[in-house]
Amino acid sequence: MKNPPELYLSAREAAAELAISPATLYAYVSRGLIRSEPTPDSRKNRYRAEDVRALKERRVPPEPRGLRSFDADLPVMDTEISTITEEGAIYRGVNCVDLSESDTLEHTATLLWDVSGVDPFDPDNQPEMSEEMRTIAAAAHRAAPIDRAIAVLALAASADPRAFTRAPDGRAMVGARIVRLLVATMLNAEPSAEPLHQQVARAWAADNKHAPDLIRRALVLLADHELNASTFTARCAASTGLNLYDSVIAGLAALKGPKHGGAGVLASQLVKTLVDRDVEPMVRERVALGERFAGFGHGVYKRGDPRAQSLLNALSRAGAPRKFTREVPERIAEATGEFVNIDYALAVLVHALRLPAGSELALFAMARSVGWIAHASEQLQFGKLIRPRARYVGPAPGRRAGSS
Repeated sequence: MKNPPELYLSAREAAAELAISPATLYAYVSRGLIRSEPTPDSRKNRYRAEDVRALKERRVPPEPRGLRSFDADLPVMDTEISTITEEGAIYRGVNCVDLSESDTLEHTATLLWDVSGVDPFDPDNQPEMSEEMRTIAAAAHRAAPIDRAIAVLALAASADPRAFTRAPDGRAMVGARIVRLLVATMLNAEPSAEPLHQQVARAWAADNKHAPDLIRRALVLLADHELNASTFTARCAASTGLNLYDSVIAGLAALKGPKHGGAGVLASQLVKTLVDRDVEPMVRERVALGERFAGFGHGVYKRGDPRAQSLLNALSRAGAPRKFTREVPERIAEATGEFVNIDYALAVLVHALRLPAGSELALFAMARSVGWIAHASEQLQFGKLIRPRARYVGPAPGRRAGSS
């Protein structure tokens, strides 16, 4: 007679069964995917074996080594849009680095939005521009591109009679209008059916023959990166029932932070500092002072960001100074153990093409808007409100006001 299968597994057994870290196991428990309870004779928890095996049968790929750095207390969500591997972000099964070799941001959008029945970037699918939007855009002509975009997008949903469509294809069409409006507003230009990377190159680097292809590559590499801070913000906004225009505004606001999209501006300051200085003495000096290097180190890619390497290699082939594409990354990695990330590569792109100051953040926003729209659309399809709980660590209940 066969022994009945075990009802419970230890933390070590459950993690081994799923090929995940203990931290990820605890995250699955917090999401309700695996039931746990204290063991009768110890302070440790045990885990329902049937839940572990049911999760295993879903055939989710094991968590790659080196990517087990997420805080188990942070939200974890299911998505079909993208994931992160040591080889780079995966867009619906396609590696973003491979995609960037020849694809455009528009084609990447149709992949991330999972649309095949319509062409969102049909030349006739142009954004609606109300008189109020034109007035705001003109008044904010000298403002930072991302601030101008937020101001114009705040009025755009009211001008678009199809902004609240629930049809997946309809949302894709709205998404393309948003991206075209966002790019045009950031460039202080009229919306256009011209390929997005060519619009940017013509406005900011018309005299550089390499600009269109380098900008195209950067936009594809930056289009999505799973559940980063701005994408989570956009999903939270969408979960309340907001339209895609307002969800993108939420993403734009979160992207501005210096620990997210704003890091590219800080990396550009590093590049400018190094223009007239020798690399090794400057790196040694800053390391001795305990200073960090913007554009280096990453919470996920411990051995270097594949997106950054792809863009730096392309810049090198286009004639960008070896000092910035090779020497700086190598010297900083030797001195700190921190490898180059996409923020530094974006800063080198801006320097090499002589793009306007602050265009690092603008390029990031143009590209990532595609990912926000994908995630916001998926969240709207789910139809559930994102409402994480807080773990209270304040004074015990029952305190009287004013007591010490």
